[in-house]
Amino acid sequence: MPITPSRLPTELGVHFSVECGRESGLTRGRMRAKDLARPFHGARRTVADIAAEKVAIRRDTEPLALTRASTRLMHSKALSYLQVAAPGSFICGASAAVLRGYPATASSDLDVAVFAPRRAPKGRGVKGRAIRSHLVDIDVIDGIPASSPASTWAMLGRDLSVRKLVILGDAIVRVPRDDRGIRHPERAGATIEQLQAAVDAGSRAGLRKLRAALERIRVGCSSPLETDYRLDAEDAGLPEPELDVEIFDARGRRLGISEFVYRQYSLVVEIEGDHHRSSKQQWNRDLQKYRDYASAGWEVVRLTAHDIRTTRRAARIVREVLVRRGWRPEL
Repeated sequence: MPITPSRLPTELGVHFSVECGRESGLTRGRMRAKDLARPFHGARRTVADIAAEKVAIRRDTEPLALTRASTRLMHSKALSYLQVAAPGSFICGASAAVLRGYPATASSDLDVAVFAPRRAPKGRGVKGRAIRSHLVDIDVIDGIPASSPASTWAMLGRDLSVRKLVILGDAIVRVPRDDRGIRHPERAGATIEQLQAAVDAGSRAGLRKLRAALERIRVGCSSPLETDYRLDAEDAGLPEPELDVEIFDARGRRLGISEFVYRQYSLVVEIEGDHHRSSKQQWNRDLQKYRDYASAGWEVVRLTAHDIRTTRRAARIVREVLVRRGWRPEL
Protein backbone atom coordinates (compact mmCIF):
# COMPACT_ATOMS: atom_id res chain seq x y z
CA MET A 1 0.00 0.00 0.00
CA PRO A 2 1.21 3.57 -0.73
CA ILE A 3 2.59 5.39 2.26
CA THR A 4 0.45 8.32 3.42
CA PRO A 5 2.58 11.48 3.57
CA SER A 6 3.11 12.90 7.03
CA ARG A 7 1.08 15.97 8.01
CA LEU A 8 2.65 19.27 7.06
CA PRO A 9 3.51 21.79 9.78
CA THR A 10 0.63 24.26 10.02
CA GLU A 11 2.95 27.26 9.95
CA LEU A 12 3.91 26.48 6.36
CA GLY A 13 0.43 27.16 4.99
CA VAL A 14 -0.63 26.00 1.53
CA HIS A 15 2.11 27.92 -0.33
CA PHE A 16 5.73 27.60 0.79
CA SER A 17 9.28 27.39 -0.50
CA VAL A 18 11.55 24.37 -0.32
CA GLU A 19 13.84 26.43 1.90
CA CYS A 20 11.03 27.11 4.38
CA GLY A 21 10.10 23.44 4.22
CA ARG A 22 13.61 22.40 5.22
CA GLU A 23 13.59 24.91 8.07
CA SER A 24 10.36 23.31 9.29
CA GLY A 25 11.96 19.87 9.27
CA LEU A 26 10.67 18.46 5.99
CA THR A 27 12.92 16.03 4.18
CA ARG A 28 13.67 16.15 0.47
CA GLY A 29 11.50 13.09 -0.01
CA ARG A 30 8.57 14.66 1.85
CA MET A 31 8.69 17.71 -0.39
CA ARG A 32 8.50 15.41 -3.42
CA ALA A 33 5.37 13.66 -2.17
CA LYS A 34 2.28 13.52 -4.38
CA ASP A 35 0.25 15.78 -2.13
CA LEU A 36 2.47 18.72 -3.09
CA ALA A 37 2.52 20.50 -6.45
CA ARG A 38 5.58 22.33 -7.80
CA PRO A 39 4.27 25.47 -9.54
CA PHE A 40 7.74 27.05 -9.75
CA HIS A 41 11.28 25.87 -9.13
CA GLY A 42 11.77 25.78 -5.37
CA ALA A 43 8.08 26.43 -4.61
CA ARG A 44 5.44 24.06 -3.26
CA ARG A 45 1.65 24.21 -3.00
CA THR A 46 -0.66 21.65 -1.47
CA VAL A 47 -2.70 19.61 -3.92
CA ALA A 48 -5.63 19.86 -1.50
CA ASP A 49 -5.63 23.64 -1.90
CA ILE A 50 -5.63 23.31 -5.69
CA ALA A 51 -8.57 20.89 -5.50
CA ALA A 52 -10.51 23.23 -3.19
CA GLU A 53 -9.90 26.10 -5.58
CA LYS A 54 -11.27 24.10 -8.51
CA VAL A 55 -14.40 23.22 -6.54
CA ALA A 56 -14.99 26.88 -5.63
CA ILE A 57 -14.61 27.92 -9.27
CA ARG A 58 -17.04 25.25 -10.47
CA ARG A 59 -19.64 26.34 -7.92
CA ASP A 60 -19.50 29.98 -8.96
CA THR A 61 -22.28 30.41 -11.50
CA GLU A 62 -23.04 34.07 -10.92
CA PRO A 63 -22.36 36.84 -13.48
CA LEU A 64 -18.65 37.51 -14.07
CA ALA A 65 -17.77 34.03 -12.79
CA LEU A 66 -15.21 33.57 -15.57
CA THR A 67 -13.45 36.81 -14.64
CA ARG A 68 -13.39 35.84 -10.97
CA ALA A 69 -11.98 32.43 -11.84
CA SER A 70 -9.14 33.98 -13.85
CA THR A 71 -8.40 36.41 -11.03
CA ARG A 72 -8.42 33.66 -8.43
CA LEU A 73 -6.10 31.43 -10.45
CA MET A 74 -3.70 34.32 -11.05
CA HIS A 75 -3.74 35.18 -7.35
CA SER A 76 -2.74 31.61 -6.48
CA LYS A 77 -0.01 31.55 -9.12
CA ALA A 78 1.42 34.84 -7.84
CA LEU A 79 1.37 33.63 -4.23
CA SER A 80 3.27 30.51 -5.24
CA TYR A 81 5.91 32.52 -7.05
CA LEU A 82 6.37 34.96 -4.19
CA GLN A 83 7.62 32.10 -2.05
CA VAL A 84 10.79 32.02 -4.15
CA ALA A 85 10.86 35.51 -5.67
CA ALA A 86 13.84 37.77 -5.20
CA PRO A 87 13.21 40.74 -2.88
CA GLY A 88 11.69 43.65 -4.77
CA SER A 89 9.95 41.52 -7.39
CA PHE A 90 6.40 42.47 -8.36
CA ILE A 91 3.68 41.21 -10.66
CA CYS A 92 3.23 43.33 -13.76
CA GLY A 93 1.76 43.57 -17.25
CA ALA A 94 -1.05 41.24 -18.30
CA SER A 95 -0.68 39.15 -15.14
CA ALA A 96 -1.28 42.23 -12.98
CA ALA A 97 -4.30 43.17 -15.10
CA VAL A 98 -5.86 39.72 -14.66
CA LEU A 99 -4.98 39.76 -10.96
CA ARG A 100 -7.04 42.95 -10.64
CA GLY A 101 -9.98 41.52 -12.57
CA TYR A 102 -9.54 43.69 -15.65
CA PRO A 103 -10.35 42.49 -19.19
CA ALA A 104 -6.99 41.12 -20.28
CA THR A 105 -5.52 37.80 -21.33
CA ALA A 106 -2.32 36.63 -19.72
CA SER A 107 -0.02 33.94 -21.05
CA SER A 108 0.72 30.80 -19.06
CA ASP A 109 3.92 32.47 -17.83
CA LEU A 110 3.70 34.87 -14.91
CA ASP A 111 4.73 38.46 -15.72
CA VAL A 112 7.24 39.52 -13.07
CA ALA A 113 9.39 42.65 -12.93
CA VAL A 114 12.16 44.23 -10.90
CA PHE A 115 13.59 47.72 -11.04
CA ALA A 116 16.53 48.24 -13.39
CA PRO A 117 19.51 47.91 -13.26
CA ARG A 118 18.72 44.59 -11.60
CA ARG A 119 18.41 41.66 -13.97
CA ALA A 120 14.98 40.50 -15.06
CA PRO A 121 13.74 37.37 -13.27
CA LYS A 122 14.21 34.09 -15.12
CA GLY A 123 12.93 30.55 -14.75
CA ARG A 124 10.29 28.10 -15.85
CA GLY A 125 6.86 29.71 -15.90
CA VAL A 126 8.18 33.25 -15.54
CA LYS A 127 8.36 36.11 -18.05
CA GLY A 128 10.68 38.61 -16.44
CA ARG A 129 11.22 42.31 -17.04
CA ALA A 130 13.56 44.95 -15.69
CA ILE A 131 11.91 48.36 -15.72
CA ARG A 132 13.09 51.80 -14.71
CA SER A 133 11.58 52.87 -11.42
CA HIS A 134 10.11 56.15 -12.70
CA LEU A 135 7.94 54.24 -15.18
CA VAL A 136 5.96 52.21 -12.69
CA ASP A 137 4.16 52.59 -9.38
CA ILE A 138 3.55 49.57 -7.16
CA ASP A 139 0.81 48.77 -4.67
CA VAL A 140 -0.26 45.62 -2.86
CA ILE A 141 -3.26 43.42 -3.68
CA ASP A 142 -4.10 40.93 -0.93
CA GLY A 143 -0.44 40.71 0.02
CA ILE A 144 0.85 40.60 -3.56
CA PRO A 145 3.02 43.50 -4.83
CA ALA A 146 1.85 44.49 -8.30
CA SER A 147 2.09 47.37 -10.74
CA SER A 148 -0.64 49.94 -10.12
CA PRO A 149 -3.63 50.01 -12.50
CA ALA A 150 -2.31 53.03 -14.41
CA SER A 151 1.20 51.59 -14.61
CA THR A 152 -0.17 48.22 -15.71
CA TRP A 153 -2.12 49.88 -18.52
CA ALA A 154 0.94 51.82 -19.67
CA MET A 155 3.18 48.73 -19.55
CA LEU A 156 0.78 46.95 -21.92
CA GLY A 157 1.21 49.62 -24.57
CA ARG A 158 3.82 47.46 -26.27
CA ASP A 159 1.56 44.38 -26.37
CA LEU A 160 -2.03 45.52 -27.00
CA SER A 161 -3.76 47.19 -29.93
CA VAL A 162 -5.19 50.68 -29.51
CA ARG A 163 -8.70 49.23 -29.27
CA LYS A 164 -7.73 46.78 -26.52
CA LEU A 165 -5.94 49.56 -24.66
CA VAL A 166 -9.17 51.58 -24.77
CA ILE A 167 -11.17 48.60 -23.48
CA LEU A 168 -8.69 48.08 -20.65
CA GLY A 169 -8.55 51.81 -19.92
CA ASP A 170 -12.35 52.06 -19.73
CA ALA A 171 -12.34 49.23 -17.19
CA ILE A 172 -9.66 50.88 -15.08
CA VAL A 173 -11.30 54.32 -14.89
CA ARG A 174 -14.85 52.97 -14.42
CA VAL A 175 -16.56 54.34 -11.31
CA PRO A 176 -18.37 51.40 -9.64
CA ARG A 177 -21.84 51.66 -8.19
CA ASP A 178 -23.05 49.81 -5.10
CA ASP A 179 -26.28 47.79 -4.79
CA ARG A 180 -28.25 51.02 -4.31
CA GLY A 181 -26.80 52.54 -7.47
CA ILE A 182 -24.57 55.03 -5.65
CA ARG A 183 -21.29 55.86 -7.38
CA HIS A 184 -18.02 55.25 -5.55
CA PRO A 185 -15.18 57.13 -7.29
CA GLU A 186 -12.73 55.95 -4.62
CA ARG A 187 -13.13 52.40 -5.93
CA ALA A 188 -11.99 53.22 -9.45
CA GLY A 189 -8.64 51.75 -10.39
CA ALA A 190 -7.35 55.08 -11.66
CA THR A 191 -8.49 58.35 -13.17
CA ILE A 192 -7.91 59.44 -16.75
CA GLU A 193 -5.47 61.99 -15.31
CA GLN A 194 -3.48 59.16 -13.72
CA LEU A 195 -3.39 57.30 -17.04
CA GLN A 196 -2.11 60.51 -18.61
CA ALA A 197 0.59 60.76 -15.93
CA ALA A 198 1.69 57.20 -16.70
CA VAL A 199 2.02 58.13 -20.38
CA ASP A 200 3.97 61.27 -19.48
CA ALA A 201 6.32 59.43 -17.08
CA GLY A 202 8.89 58.78 -19.80
CA SER A 203 9.73 57.00 -23.00
CA ARG A 204 8.45 53.44 -23.21
CA ALA A 205 7.43 50.88 -25.84
CA GLY A 206 4.01 51.53 -27.37
CA LEU A 207 3.88 55.21 -26.45
CA ARG A 208 2.15 56.20 -29.69
CA LYS A 209 -0.58 53.61 -29.15
CA LEU A 210 -1.04 54.71 -25.56
CA ARG A 211 -1.55 58.32 -26.59
CA ALA A 212 -4.05 57.33 -29.27
CA ALA A 213 -5.97 55.14 -26.81
CA LEU A 214 -6.02 57.80 -24.11
CA GLU A 215 -7.95 60.16 -26.38
CA ARG A 216 -10.81 57.63 -26.60
CA ILE A 217 -11.03 56.36 -23.02
CA ARG A 218 -14.17 57.45 -21.18
CA VAL A 219 -15.58 57.02 -17.69
CA GLY A 220 -18.87 55.12 -17.67
CA CYS A 221 -18.47 51.86 -19.60
CA SER A 222 -18.78 48.85 -17.31
CA SER A 223 -17.86 46.04 -19.71
CA PRO A 224 -15.77 45.39 -22.83
CA LEU A 225 -19.01 44.89 -24.75
CA GLU A 226 -20.12 48.42 -23.87
CA THR A 227 -16.77 49.83 -24.95
CA ASP A 228 -16.99 47.92 -28.22
CA TYR A 229 -20.38 49.51 -28.95
CA ARG A 230 -19.14 52.95 -27.93
CA LEU A 231 -16.14 52.79 -30.24
CA ASP A 232 -18.16 51.45 -33.16
CA ALA A 233 -20.76 54.19 -32.67
CA GLU A 234 -18.04 56.85 -32.64
CA ASP A 235 -16.45 55.41 -35.78
CA ALA A 236 -19.87 55.45 -37.46
CA GLY A 237 -20.23 59.17 -36.74
CA LEU A 238 -23.05 58.92 -34.19
CA PRO A 239 -23.36 61.71 -31.62
CA GLU A 240 -21.49 61.05 -28.39
CA PRO A 241 -23.87 59.75 -25.71
CA GLU A 242 -23.85 60.30 -21.97
CA LEU A 243 -22.59 57.22 -20.13
CA ASP A 244 -23.87 55.47 -17.01
CA VAL A 245 -26.85 57.80 -16.55
CA GLU A 246 -29.64 57.85 -13.97
CA ILE A 247 -33.06 58.30 -15.59
CA PHE A 248 -35.80 60.13 -13.64
CA ASP A 249 -39.48 60.76 -14.31
CA ALA A 250 -41.19 64.14 -14.11
CA ARG A 251 -41.67 63.76 -10.34
CA GLY A 252 -37.98 63.09 -9.73
CA ARG A 253 -38.36 59.35 -9.15
CA ARG A 254 -35.40 57.38 -10.41
CA LEU A 255 -36.56 54.88 -13.00
CA GLY A 256 -33.24 53.21 -13.66
CA ILE A 257 -29.61 53.53 -14.66
CA SER A 258 -28.65 53.10 -18.30
CA GLU A 259 -25.39 52.63 -20.15
CA PHE A 260 -25.89 55.04 -23.06
CA VAL A 261 -28.24 58.01 -23.19
CA TYR A 262 -28.89 60.29 -26.16
CA ARG A 263 -30.81 62.81 -24.09
CA GLN A 264 -31.67 65.24 -26.89
CA TYR A 265 -33.48 62.42 -28.67
CA SER A 266 -34.97 60.74 -25.58
CA LEU A 267 -33.16 57.56 -26.56
CA VAL A 268 -31.57 54.99 -24.27
CA VAL A 269 -29.29 52.20 -25.48
CA GLU A 270 -29.00 49.16 -23.23
CA ILE A 271 -26.31 46.50 -23.68
CA GLU A 272 -27.75 43.12 -22.75
CA GLY A 273 -25.12 40.80 -21.30
CA ASP A 274 -25.90 37.12 -20.84
CA HIS A 275 -26.95 37.64 -17.20
CA HIS A 276 -29.90 39.74 -18.40
CA ARG A 277 -31.24 36.55 -19.99
CA SER A 278 -30.14 33.93 -17.46
CA SER A 279 -31.19 35.75 -14.28
CA LYS A 280 -34.95 35.74 -13.75
CA GLN A 281 -34.68 38.56 -11.22
CA GLN A 282 -32.67 40.70 -13.65
CA TRP A 283 -35.10 39.90 -16.47
CA ASN A 284 -38.13 41.03 -14.45
CA ARG A 285 -36.33 44.14 -13.23
CA ASP A 286 -35.40 45.07 -16.80
CA LEU A 287 -38.97 44.65 -18.02
CA GLN A 288 -40.31 46.98 -15.34
CA LYS A 289 -37.60 49.53 -16.04
CA TYR A 290 -38.37 49.59 -19.75
CA ARG A 291 -42.08 50.01 -19.06
CA ASP A 292 -41.27 52.95 -16.81
CA TYR A 293 -38.97 54.45 -19.45
CA ALA A 294 -41.68 54.20 -22.09
CA SER A 295 -44.19 55.92 -19.80
CA ALA A 296 -41.69 58.75 -19.29
CA GLY A 297 -41.22 59.19 -23.05
CA TRP A 298 -37.95 57.34 -23.54
CA GLU A 299 -37.34 54.87 -26.35
CA VAL A 300 -35.06 51.94 -25.56
CA VAL A 301 -32.80 50.11 -27.99
CA ARG A 302 -31.53 46.81 -26.58
CA LEU A 303 -28.33 45.43 -28.08
CA THR A 304 -26.66 42.07 -27.59
CA ALA A 305 -23.17 40.71 -28.22
CA HIS A 306 -24.55 39.28 -31.46
CA ASP A 307 -25.49 42.79 -32.64
CA ILE A 308 -22.19 44.32 -31.56
CA ARG A 309 -19.57 41.69 -32.32
CA THR A 310 -21.07 39.14 -34.68
CA THR A 311 -23.15 41.08 -37.20
CA ARG A 312 -21.52 44.47 -36.37
CA ARG A 313 -24.90 46.13 -37.00
CA ALA A 314 -25.35 47.81 -33.60
CA ALA A 315 -24.34 51.30 -34.74
CA ARG A 316 -26.63 51.00 -37.77
CA ILE A 317 -29.57 50.01 -35.57
CA VAL A 318 -29.06 53.01 -33.28
CA ARG A 319 -28.43 55.33 -36.21
CA GLU A 320 -31.83 54.49 -37.72
CA VAL A 321 -33.62 55.23 -34.43
CA LEU A 322 -31.71 58.49 -33.95
CA VAL A 323 -32.69 59.66 -37.42
CA ARG A 324 -36.30 58.73 -36.78
CA ARG A 325 -36.21 60.76 -33.55
CA GLY A 326 -34.84 63.88 -35.22
CA TRP A 327 -31.06 63.53 -35.50
CA ARG A 328 -29.62 64.84 -38.74
CA PRO A 329 -26.15 63.55 -39.61
CA GLU A 330 -23.72 66.14 -40.87
CA LEU A 331 -23.25 65.84 -44.61
